[in-house]
Amino acid sequence: MRYLPIFLDTSASRIIVSGAGGAATAKLRLLVKSQARITVFGSSPTDQVLRWAEEGRVEHVERFPAPADLAGADLLYVAREDSEDAMEHDVAMGRAAGLLVTAVDTPALCDFITPAIVDRDPVVIAIGTEGTAPMLARQLKARIEGLVSQSTGELAKLAATLRHRANAVAAGSKRRGLWARFFGEEGRRAFADGGAPAAEDLFETLLDEAGTRGSEGHVALVGAGPGDPELLTRKAHRLLGDADVVIHDRLVSPQVMELARREAQIIEVGKSPYGTSWKQGDIDALIVTEAQKGQKVVRLKSGDPGIYGRLDEEVTALERAGVSFEVVPGITAAIAGAAELGQSLTRRGRNSSLRFLTGHDIDGFAEHDWNSLAAPGATAAIYMGVRAARFIQGRLIMHGAHTSTPVTVIENVSRLDRKQVAATLADLPEAMAKGSIKGPAILYLGIAPRTAQGSGLIDERTATHA
Repeated sequence: MRYLPIFLDTSASRIIVSGAGGAATAKLRLLVKSQARITVFGSSPTDQVLRWAEEGRVEHVERFPAPADLAGADLLYVAREDSEDAMEHDVAMGRAAGLLVTAVDTPALCDFITPAIVDRDPVVIAIGTEGTAPMLARQLKARIEGLVSQSTGELAKLAATLRHRANAVAAGSKRRGLWARFFGEEGRRAFADGGAPAAEDLFETLLDEAGTRGSEGHVALVGAGPGDPELLTRKAHRLLGDADVVIHDRLVSPQVMELARREAQIIEVGKSPYGTSWKQGDIDALIVTEAQKGQKVVRLKSGDPGIYGRLDEEVTALERAGVSFEVVPGITAAIAGAAELGQSLTRRGRNSSLRFLTGHDIDGFAEHDWNSLAAPGATAAIYMGVRAARFIQGRLIMHGAHTSTPVTVIENVSRLDRKQVAATLADLPEAMAKGSIKGPAILYLGIAPRTAQGSGLIDERTATHA
């Protein structure tokens, strides 16, 4: 992040705008909403600049600024349209005077960039692309405008007068829950029905409920999906944003973790195949302990918590401790990876069943129904199979699998560092080594990638098996 987003107090600020044409007018439409004292320098002003000057919202000077004009100013907007040299001259003049300077449509000359704004005063949402894609910022603004109701600002103003009462009665997750309901659908509906008085009545009801309820912890065992944050469910996203404590696996992506509330306690309980690992019993105890403190706990698991996620042990520990919990499913890596391949894991005439299995478990190489897995047309998604690839190859061939059976391997499904290797059972370990597959990866037995996106075609070498 090159540009740090901040909100500047303009109540005592003076802003200079160099230029009075169309480019300056576009910037001024936002600036005149602030409380700053604004002086616009430039000849040939637009009619809008003249109107603002007549209304006393800006001061207009019929020339470009000189160094003496910048005394006491805080910001300089350079929006000159006469020449690049003139723009660079004003930028240098502003910096020499110690001002923060921005030059319209010239990011290289900018100390700061004015973002696209969604204005629900006092709620302001700023959208920036670091000057790289203004059209994208405008598109995002249009989408957000439709999501943020007009009542949002009014509810925020009302909350400012009520906050001290909420702070005195409710704390921690109870207080957050109160405000979540107040700013959510209940608050919007109350304001729409009866304005500020109805919204304040709702607040009184929520305050009574927060004051009479005990502080009870709760655990959500949440699937984080394979890594791409856009594959999270909306419920998982909401719970992450409301959690007091997030206890997560090593494989949960940093992009997903960015969605956690900034004030939340983040605890990694990773299990590394080569390094130190948390014992499952210690994880169970940690989850229970945090919930018994009255915390909202999200136990965040890569993929789906019910697919090789040790869900049963954690649920059992919560049940024994009398802690309330819920399970929120996620997209497991095998499903996401198949979608990336453009392939179905089941297909009429090819396979009527599908297996998810592990190539390795805590007690050693897992035993499976190798005869069924070796049958023509069989498909399986094999988790944790990287180190077991040669063992899996040997067992399948031993039980009659054809050496030309396709196997596709995807490492880091859905992530930017994703790798994919298309192999056959005959060359599986060597292909994985050549492709530098080290895990975490899914091995798709009996599945080949399509040769072209959306073409419906697959590799001719393996067409009879896919």
